[in-house]
Amino acid sequence: SGAELEFPLLALLVSGGHTELILMRGHGQYEYLGGTLDDAAGEAFDKVGRLLGLPYPGGPAIQRASEGGRPTAFHFPRAWLGESYDFSFSGLKTAVLREVQKSSDPPQGQVLADLAASFQAAVVDVLATKTARAAEEFGVREVLLCGGVSANRALREVTTERAAVPVRYLPPFLCTDNGAMVGACAYHHFQAGDRAGWDLDVVPGLRLAGRGRKGR
Repeated sequence: SGAELEFPLLALLVSGGHTELILMRGHGQYEYLGGTLDDAAGEAFDKVGRLLGLPYPGGPAIQRASEGGRPTAFHFPRAWLGESYDFSFSGLKTAVLREVQKSSDPPQGQVLADLAASFQAAVVDVLATKTARAAEEFGVREVLLCGGVSANRALREVTTERAAVPVRYLPPFLCTDNGAMVGACAYHHFQAGDRAGWDLDVVPGLRLAGRGRKGR
Protein backbone atom coordinates (compact mmCIF):
# COMPACT_ATOMS: atom_id res chain seq x y z
CA SER A 1 0.00 0.00 0.00
CA GLY A 2 3.01 2.29 0.44
CA ALA A 3 1.86 3.32 3.93
CA GLU A 4 4.49 3.53 6.66
CA LEU A 5 4.74 0.58 9.03
CA GLU A 6 3.27 1.13 12.48
CA PHE A 7 5.54 -0.03 15.30
CA PRO A 8 5.61 -2.10 17.34
CA LEU A 9 4.58 -4.77 14.86
CA LEU A 10 4.76 -8.54 14.65
CA ALA A 11 6.38 -10.06 11.57
CA LEU A 12 5.69 -13.64 10.53
CA LEU A 13 8.50 -14.66 8.20
CA VAL A 14 7.54 -17.83 6.33
CA SER A 15 9.58 -19.22 3.45
CA GLY A 16 11.44 -22.31 2.31
CA GLY A 17 14.24 -21.59 4.76
CA HIS A 18 12.56 -19.65 7.57
CA THR A 19 9.54 -19.80 9.84
CA GLU A 20 9.93 -17.14 12.53
CA LEU A 21 7.88 -14.75 14.62
CA ILE A 22 9.76 -11.48 15.09
CA LEU A 23 8.70 -8.56 17.27
CA MET A 24 9.79 -5.32 15.60
CA ARG A 25 9.95 -2.16 17.69
CA GLY A 26 11.45 -0.23 14.79
CA HIS A 27 13.59 -0.74 11.70
CA GLY A 28 16.59 -2.78 12.81
CA GLN A 29 15.08 -3.42 16.26
CA TYR A 30 14.20 -7.10 16.31
CA GLU A 31 13.21 -9.56 19.03
CA TYR A 32 13.00 -13.25 18.13
CA LEU A 33 9.90 -14.84 19.67
CA GLY A 34 10.04 -18.30 18.12
CA GLY A 35 10.74 -20.33 15.02
CA THR A 36 10.68 -23.77 13.50
CA LEU A 37 12.36 -26.65 15.30
CA ASP A 38 12.63 -28.72 12.12
CA ASP A 39 11.17 -28.02 8.67
CA ALA A 40 10.37 -24.48 7.60
CA ALA A 41 6.80 -23.97 6.40
CA GLY A 42 7.84 -23.56 2.76
CA GLU A 43 10.06 -26.63 3.02
CA ALA A 44 7.07 -28.62 4.31
CA PHE A 45 4.98 -27.42 1.36
CA ASP A 46 7.71 -28.52 -1.06
CA LYS A 47 8.15 -31.95 0.54
CA VAL A 48 4.43 -32.66 0.76
CA GLY A 49 3.95 -31.42 -2.79
CA ARG A 50 6.49 -34.02 -3.89
CA LEU A 51 4.64 -36.72 -1.90
CA LEU A 52 1.44 -35.77 -3.71
CA GLY A 53 3.13 -35.86 -7.12
CA LEU A 54 2.82 -32.11 -7.62
CA PRO A 55 5.37 -29.88 -9.39
CA TYR A 56 7.94 -27.70 -7.65
CA PRO A 57 7.58 -25.32 -5.89
CA GLY A 58 5.07 -27.05 -3.66
CA GLY A 59 3.38 -23.98 -2.19
CA PRO A 60 1.63 -22.68 -5.31
CA ALA A 61 1.00 -26.24 -6.53
CA ILE A 62 -0.70 -27.26 -3.28
CA GLN A 63 -2.76 -24.07 -3.26
CA ARG A 64 -4.00 -24.84 -6.77
CA ALA A 65 -4.62 -28.52 -5.96
CA SER A 66 -6.57 -27.60 -2.82
CA GLU A 67 -9.23 -25.72 -4.78
CA GLY A 68 -12.38 -27.80 -4.50
CA GLY A 69 -10.82 -29.82 -1.69
CA ARG A 70 -12.24 -30.24 1.80
CA PRO A 71 -9.89 -28.89 4.50
CA THR A 72 -11.45 -31.20 7.11
CA ALA A 73 -11.40 -34.38 5.01
CA PHE A 74 -8.22 -35.56 6.74
CA HIS A 75 -7.56 -34.76 10.39
CA PHE A 76 -3.86 -34.00 10.20
CA PRO A 77 -2.01 -33.15 13.45
CA ARG A 78 -1.11 -29.68 14.64
CA ALA A 79 2.07 -29.29 16.71
CA TRP A 80 1.13 -26.58 19.22
CA LEU A 81 4.23 -27.05 21.44
CA GLY A 82 2.51 -25.69 24.53
CA GLU A 83 2.46 -21.93 24.94
CA SER A 84 5.69 -21.35 23.00
CA TYR A 85 5.94 -19.52 19.71
CA ASP A 86 8.00 -22.26 18.11
CA PHE A 87 6.79 -24.40 15.21
CA SER A 88 7.20 -27.98 14.03
CA PHE A 89 6.00 -29.44 10.73
CA SER A 90 7.87 -32.77 10.54
CA GLY A 91 5.03 -34.70 12.22
CA LEU A 92 2.49 -33.22 9.82
CA LYS A 93 4.64 -34.20 6.86
CA THR A 94 4.89 -37.77 8.19
CA ALA A 95 1.10 -37.93 8.66
CA VAL A 96 0.57 -37.00 5.00
CA LEU A 97 3.13 -39.62 3.93
CA ARG A 98 1.30 -42.34 5.86
CA GLU A 99 -2.01 -41.33 4.29
CA VAL A 100 -0.51 -41.43 0.79
CA GLN A 101 1.05 -44.85 1.46
CA LYS A 102 -2.36 -46.37 2.19
CA SER A 103 -2.88 -46.66 -1.57
CA SER A 104 -0.56 -48.11 -4.18
CA ASP A 105 -1.77 -45.49 -6.65
CA PRO A 106 -0.75 -41.81 -6.51
CA PRO A 107 -3.55 -39.54 -5.22
CA GLN A 108 -5.73 -38.03 -7.92
CA GLY A 109 -8.99 -36.13 -8.32
CA GLN A 110 -10.98 -35.43 -5.17
CA VAL A 111 -8.59 -37.38 -2.95
CA LEU A 112 -5.68 -35.24 -4.11
CA ALA A 113 -7.69 -32.05 -3.59
CA ASP A 114 -8.73 -33.18 -0.09
CA LEU A 115 -5.16 -34.10 0.88
CA ALA A 116 -3.83 -30.77 -0.36
CA ALA A 117 -6.60 -28.78 1.33
CA SER A 118 -6.27 -30.64 4.64
CA PHE A 119 -2.48 -30.25 4.73
CA GLN A 120 -2.69 -26.56 3.86
CA ALA A 121 -5.34 -26.02 6.53
CA ALA A 122 -3.13 -27.63 9.18
CA VAL A 123 -0.14 -25.42 8.35
CA VAL A 124 -2.24 -22.26 8.17
CA ASP A 125 -4.08 -23.07 11.40
CA VAL A 126 -0.86 -23.21 13.43
CA LEU A 127 0.76 -20.19 11.76
CA ALA A 128 -2.32 -17.97 12.05
CA THR A 129 -3.21 -19.02 15.60
CA LYS A 130 0.27 -18.41 17.02
CA THR A 131 0.61 -15.15 15.13
CA ALA A 132 -2.73 -13.85 16.43
CA ARG A 133 -1.87 -14.90 19.99
CA ALA A 134 1.55 -13.24 19.89
CA ALA A 135 0.06 -10.06 18.42
CA GLU A 136 -2.34 -9.82 21.35
CA GLU A 137 0.23 -10.72 24.00
CA PHE A 138 2.82 -8.20 22.88
CA GLY A 139 0.34 -5.42 22.10
CA VAL A 140 1.46 -4.78 18.53
CA ARG A 141 -0.24 -2.30 16.23
CA GLU A 142 -0.18 -4.51 13.15
CA VAL A 143 0.96 -7.86 11.75
CA LEU A 144 3.27 -8.16 8.75
CA LEU A 145 3.35 -11.36 6.67
CA CYS A 146 6.52 -11.81 4.62
CA GLY A 147 8.49 -14.49 2.80
CA GLY A 148 7.43 -16.75 -0.06
CA VAL A 149 4.72 -18.61 1.87
CA SER A 150 3.03 -15.28 2.69
CA ALA A 151 1.71 -15.35 -0.89
CA ASN A 152 -0.62 -18.18 0.17
CA ARG A 153 -4.22 -16.95 0.01
CA ALA A 154 -5.47 -19.12 2.87
CA LEU A 155 -2.71 -17.87 5.19
CA ARG A 156 -3.59 -14.26 4.38
CA GLU A 157 -7.31 -14.78 4.87
CA VAL A 158 -7.15 -16.81 8.09
CA THR A 159 -4.54 -14.58 9.73
CA THR A 160 -6.62 -11.51 8.87
CA GLU A 161 -9.70 -13.17 10.40
CA ARG A 162 -7.98 -14.16 13.64
CA ALA A 163 -5.74 -11.19 14.37
CA ALA A 164 -7.27 -8.31 16.31
CA VAL A 165 -5.03 -5.81 14.49
CA PRO A 166 -4.55 -5.02 10.80
CA VAL A 167 -2.61 -7.61 8.78
CA ARG A 168 -0.36 -6.40 5.95
CA TYR A 169 1.39 -8.32 3.20
CA LEU A 170 3.13 -7.72 -0.10
CA PRO A 171 1.85 -8.34 -3.62
CA PRO A 172 2.57 -12.02 -4.44
CA PHE A 173 5.28 -11.17 -7.00
CA LEU A 174 7.33 -9.44 -4.28
CA CYS A 175 6.96 -12.22 -1.70
CA THR A 176 9.81 -14.20 -3.29
CA ASP A 177 11.93 -11.24 -4.42
CA ASN A 178 15.01 -11.61 -2.21
CA GLY A 179 16.72 -8.73 -4.00
CA ALA A 180 13.93 -6.35 -2.96
CA MET A 181 14.10 -7.61 0.62
CA VAL A 182 17.87 -7.15 0.90
CA GLY A 183 17.63 -3.74 -0.77
CA ALA A 184 14.92 -2.58 1.64
CA CYS A 185 16.98 -3.74 4.62
CA ALA A 186 20.06 -1.94 3.28
CA TYR A 187 18.03 1.24 2.71
CA HIS A 188 16.94 1.44 6.35
CA HIS A 189 20.48 0.74 7.59
CA PHE A 190 21.75 3.52 5.31
CA GLN A 191 19.09 5.93 6.56
CA ALA A 192 20.16 5.12 10.12
CA GLY A 193 23.77 6.00 9.31
CA ASP A 194 25.08 2.43 9.40
CA ARG A 195 28.13 1.90 7.21
CA ALA A 196 30.13 -1.28 6.62
CA GLY A 197 33.90 -1.14 6.92
CA TRP A 198 36.38 -2.65 4.48
CA ASP A 199 36.90 -5.51 6.92
CA LEU A 200 33.30 -6.72 6.50
CA ASP A 201 33.21 -10.51 6.27
CA VAL A 202 30.70 -13.35 6.09
CA VAL A 203 29.29 -14.53 9.44
CA PRO A 204 27.84 -18.04 8.97
CA GLY A 205 24.79 -18.68 11.13
CA LEU A 206 24.26 -15.00 11.95
CA ARG A 207 20.92 -14.56 13.74
CA LEU A 208 18.55 -11.70 13.11
CA ALA A 209 17.91 -11.16 16.83
CA GLY A 210 18.14 -12.76 20.24
CA ARG A 211 15.22 -14.69 21.67
CA GLY A 212 12.93 -12.56 23.80
CA ARG A 213 11.30 -13.67 27.00
CA LYS A 214 7.70 -14.69 26.51
CA GLY A 215 5.32 -12.00 27.70
CA ARG A 216 7.96 -9.32 28.07
